[in-house]
Amino acid sequence: MSYAPDGQQYQPYQPEGQIPRPPHGDQYGQPYGQQPPQQPYGQQGGHGQQAQYAPQDQYEQTARYGPQDLYPEEPPRRRKGRRWLIAGAAVLALAGTAALVLNHYEIPPFTDKGSAVSFGQAPAGGGKKNDAPPPANSKMLMPTGPAAEFKNSMTLPDGTHVAVTTLDGKKSGFKGKVWVWAPKEYNDPKFAKSGFPVMIALPGGAGYPSNYWMGTDLGLQTSIGKWYTEGKSKPFILAMPVLNPAPDDKGIYWDGSDIPGQPKMGTWLTEDVPDLVKANFRTVKSRDGWAFMGSSTGGFAGLKAVLKHPDKFKAVIASGPDIVPDSSLWKGHDKEKAENNPELLAKQLIDAKGPDVYLAFQVGDSENNKKTLPDVQKFIATYGNKGPIHAELRVIKGGQHNAKTYVPNMGEGPIQYISKVMEGPVE
Repeated sequence: MSYAPDGQQYQPYQPEGQIPRPPHGDQYGQPYGQQPPQQPYGQQGGHGQQAQYAPQDQYEQTARYGPQDLYPEEPPRRRKGRRWLIAGAAVLALAGTAALVLNHYEIPPFTDKGSAVSFGQAPAGGGKKNDAPPPANSKMLMPTGPAAEFKNSMTLPDGTHVAVTTLDGKKSGFKGKVWVWAPKEYNDPKFAKSGFPVMIALPGGAGYPSNYWMGTDLGLQTSIGKWYTEGKSKPFILAMPVLNPAPDDKGIYWDGSDIPGQPKMGTWLTEDVPDLVKANFRTVKSRDGWAFMGSSTGGFAGLKAVLKHPDKFKAVIASGPDIVPDSSLWKGHDKEKAENNPELLAKQLIDAKGPDVYLAFQVGDSENNKKTLPDVQKFIATYGNKGPIHAELRVIKGGQHNAKTYVPNMGEGPIQYISKVMEGPVE
C-alpha cells in the first residue's frame, strides 16, 4: 500500500523514464503507445462478462490502467450553458435592483404613482350612467358628481389606492389637497349597491402641505381593513384633507375654524370635504355614516366639528386633543372664538337635548403636555354622558403624544365605540 501525505493525491509507482500520461490521455487513461488491444463492441470477456473499454471499479481502474480524472472536465457545450446561466442571473439581479431604485424614486413605468384612480366612477361627469337609481327609501347616496381627478399616491399590498386631488372649495373659497382611500370591500360585488361610512382624518401640527394620515407608515388604512375583518370597525372610507392653509410658521395655526380675516378652514372641513366625498363615492345619506378622527390639533378640530354640527356628524375619535381654541389668530375675535369652543358647544347641545353624539377620547399618560389628560378628564366629568353627549376615555399606558401611539390603540376601544353607533354599509 502506498502512502501519500495529507492533501496529496495517490499516484501509483511509475518506472523511471516512463512517459507520464498527459492530463487528457486516451480513453483508457494509458500512456500513449501502451494501449491494450480493443475488442469489438459486444464481444464477451473471459468470465462471461461483456467486454468494456475500462473497468468500472474506480480503484481497480486506477491500479490497472493508471490514475484517472475523478472530476473530468465538462464538455464545452455544458460549460457554455453554465456561463449563459450565470450571466442571465446577473442580468436579472441587476434589473431587479434597478427596478427597486426606480420605484423608490417614483420613476415610471416602475411605479403606478400618478396614474388615474376612479374608485369605480366614470372618468368624468359623476356616477356611472348605467347605474339604476336607488329606491326612494334607500339609506345609500349615489355619487352626486362631478367626478374629481384623483391621482394615485400609493398602492397598498391589498391593491387599494391612496389617491389625491386638489379641491377648490366652493363654500370656503380655500383650495387645497385631499387624499382619499376606500377599503377593498368598496369594490366587492357584494357591496355594489351599498353606501359606505366616511371618516375624515385630521393630522396634528402643521397639517400642511400634507396630511400625515395619507402615508402608509402609520398603518391607518391597513388597520381599518384589519379591524373590519375582526369585527371591530366599520369599513370606513377615509378622507384626509390638509388641516391648515399654510405652513405652521411661528406657531400659527387655524384651529380648523372660520377665523375672521382668515381662510375658512371650518367650512372647508365640514362642508367642502364632505361634498367631495359625496360627489365621488357611495356614501350614507344620514349623519349616522359620518365621523371625524384626529390627533392633537386635529383632535380638537374633529371634536369641535361634531359638537358644532351634530346634524351632519355623529362621532369622533379625538387623540391627545386640545379642549379649547387657542390659536393666536383669534385675538380680537372673542365672539367667534366662543362659537368654536367645545366646552360651550357641549353645554349648548345638552341644553338643546340632542341630537346624540359619541366622543371617543384617547390620551397617553406620558404626553409631553401634562395638561392634556387632566383637561380631557375634566371635560368628560363636566359634559360627558349627560343628555345627548356620550363620551369614553382610553388612557394609554406609556403613551406619547404622537400618531404611532394613537393608531394601534384605536383598535382597542375607540374604533369599536363609534362603530357600534354608526351605520354602513347600507342599501
